[in-house]
Amino acid sequence: MVDEIQKLLKKHGYQRAGRHSAVKTCLWLKRSINNMGQCYKSRFYGIASHRCIQMTPTLQCNQRCLHCWRAIDAAIPETPWDSPEVIVDETLRAQERLVSGYGGSARAERSLWEESKNPRHVAISLAGEPTLYPSLGELVNAFHRKGLTTFVVSNGTRPEAIDEIDPTQLYLSLTAPDRETYLRVCRPEREEMWEDLLESLEILSEKRTRTAIRVTLIEGVNDRDPRGYAALINRATPDYIEIKAYMHLGFSRKRLERGAMPTHSKIKRFAQKIIEYTGYRWVDESEPSRVTLLSRDGKKEKIEREDAN
Repeated sequence: MVDEIQKLLKKHGYQRAGRHSAVKTCLWLKRSINNMGQCYKSRFYGIASHRCIQMTPTLQCNQRCLHCWRAIDAAIPETPWDSPEVIVDETLRAQERLVSGYGGSARAERSLWEESKNPRHVAISLAGEPTLYPSLGELVNAFHRKGLTTFVVSNGTRPEAIDEIDPTQLYLSLTAPDRETYLRVCRPEREEMWEDLLESLEILSEKRTRTAIRVTLIEGVNDRDPRGYAALINRATPDYIEIKAYMHLGFSRKRLERGAMPTHSKIKRFAQKIIEYTGYRWVDESEPSRVTLLSRDGKKEKIEREDAN
């Protein structure tokens, strides 16, 4: 089973980072190195795609979401936990291996490729649920000590972990306006995880770090009741709200049809309803990624590092 999982991960471009962590470059990193554009996180938050590491401290997850593009059906064996320091070192080595091959491409912008070897940001959101790693707060701090900024994207099912961590920006995924829809879309290990998510939303309202709610809409599945979503968002009072379309990628194609992707126009209409019910204001949009950005004051603050050069 372990060998089969290793083959699956290798086939899909994952690099292991220690015993249970993994790193994978995204399409936007390649496009950025080739000077062909960057992902919406660059437009919204100033994150340079070619200097962004996409990683996870664990491939395990406690949900089996319909829209997840990861290999969620693979049984991940338990293994002793690596220390945060080991994960950081192995993550940086894995990223170096992954970007090394791009320098040989005739399409690569040499200066951008050189910059990619000095990453500035870590998106802890690749696969699995990062809060299942018991030392996530220490891992975030270890990346910060290396001079990198961090995003953590969580499903909110472990509120005690949400309470402890302080990344540069903390995301909670919100894919349902009510318990029934949550159980159908996210398929959690325990039905009580809906209550855990509600607790995490309350905790988010008290965090001092930058916070965001990401609503991922699936056509005909959870793209209804904006008032219900708004009520949950108002519990969390995040700095930012992202309303995003499900994208028909990876393993999600086994569970959903291509028509399950909402159009960008529909995402914008839904965002306007969220604005109506929350008082948040329109900030920006990215049509290629079918995502809109809202904030409390209608502004966005870019994430920059002091040693940006």
